[in-house]
This record gives sequence, structure tokens and C-alpha cells, in this order.
Amino acid sequence: MSPEQSAPPSAPPAQADRLEAAFARCQAAGESALVTYVMAGDPDPATSLSMALACVEGGADALELGLPFSDPIADGPTIQAAGQRALASGTTLDRVLDIAARVRARSQIPNVLMGYLNPMIARGVERLALGCRRAGVDALIVPDLLPEDAGLLAPAVSAGLKLVFLLAPTSTPARIAAAAKAASGFLYLVSVTGVTGARSTLPEEIGGLVRAARTACSLPVVIGFGISTPEQARVLGRLADGVVVGSAVVDRIAQGGRRAVRAQRVARFVRSLKRALRP
Repeated sequence: MSPEQSAPPSAPPAQADRLEAAFARCQAAGESALVTYVMAGDPDPATSLSMALACVEGGADALELGLPFSDPIADGPTIQAAGQRALASGTTLDRVLDIAARVRARSQIPNVLMGYLNPMIARGVERLALGCRRAGVDALIVPDLLPEDAGLLAPAVSAGLKLVFLLAPTSTPARIAAAAKAASGFLYLVSVTGVTGARSTLPEEIGGLVRAARTACSLPVVIGFGISTPEQARVLGRLADGVVVGSAVVDRIAQGGRRAVRAQRVARFVRSLKRALRP
């Protein structure tokens, strides 16, 4: 068989369910899981890798890596700005996967790629899935993917990637049921309506959404959007299996300084969040 006729490379062997293990470990310890978000490529690929590893050092239980996109409809000003910095530094999907692979080489922390549908479809879902598996990515969060359209990413699920769907305080019972049926990693509850961003207060009605999500499925329930302090993490961690902190981490990266200084700042903040989630 000539090189031109050779078969495409096969997918890597099946990997352990790192997400399930992380949530189980936290549950056994009586604590909520901490998921931290870093925009891959912000302000450049090497620095964002250092920031991701700083989250690991600080005790994060799972890591979201943002895929920069030019039209981030669910992102607030902080993460939009991070995405623009990442794009300006030449960050591509291949570079994001390279960062994920480098994190995987240093840690078994679950890696979740968070990005929009357009670049994933443009890549080709089969090719995306193979790249994610090789890089050690465990799951995909696609804010603009409706549960009813989950079939678009069926090849990724077949390759072993989990799908995470978002639910908001305005989600109807039908939407909650659809997301619960389509999800395979965890359910991501948006604590506030609107875009991402740190907030000083959080709505009381999130408790009802948590109860509805738990009734709909047995997957872990995680709360994100707006969590900016250890105290907020503590309060919401009592309701859910985990919390996501994104903009507040990105803010600390954006404060500048030498790479080592930024990494220390991020690790210190993540450590304070994780302490708040312990009994």
C-alpha cells in the first residue's frame, strides 16, 4: 500500500474516565469539585500553559481550556478580552490541543475543552475527536450547541469524549430534560442569566435549578458563571457537586507581571477557592 493509500491513524486506546474519578474522589472527601477556566493562548500559548499548570498546583480538580473564537456570544468582557489576546497571539485549535497535551503530560487532571461550534465543525468532528483524544481532552463544552443538535458531535462521543450542556435559571422543564438526556460528563448550571463574568451577588433561585437538574439525571451538577470569591464558591459548593471559576482566574492572569508572578498569583487564588470547598 502506497503512502497516499495508507489508512488514517487510528484513535488512541480507551482512556480512564478522569472526570468521573475526580467527582467521585471529591464526593468521598465530602467536598465540592473545583473547576477552573483558562483561555488557551492568553496572552500567549506558553503563558497560558503556565497558568493552567498553576491551577493544577493550586488544587483544581478539573480544568477548562477555552478555545478562542471571534464571536463568543456567551462570554462576558473579561473572557472576550482574553480570547482577543489569544487570537492576536496566533492561537489556533492545534495550539490549544498542544497546550492540553502538555498539561496532560504533567497531570492526570480532567481537561475539558470549552469552545463554540463553528471552529469544531470547520475542523471536522472526526478529526477534532482524534486530536482531542491524543491530547488527553476528556470532554467538550459547547455553549451554542443545543441538546437537540447533540448528534452533530456524535463522532466525538463515539471516540470517548463526554459532552457537557449548560442550563440557565430560565431553562424550562423540557430543556432541562433534553440537556440531561444528551449530557454525558456533567450538567453545567449557569448561576445567572446573561454572559460570563465575576459578580458580587448571586441569585437565590439557583437552588431550584439544582434540584431540577438532580431530578432529571444522575450526572454531577456543577455551577458556574459569576463566582468570583471563596465565599461565593463555599455557598454554591454546598448546593452542587462542583463550581466553575473562570473570569476571576482570567482577571488575575490579566493583571500582568512576569510569568512566574502571574502563576503564583493564580495558584494562590485557586488554593483559596479549594480551601473554601472543603468541609
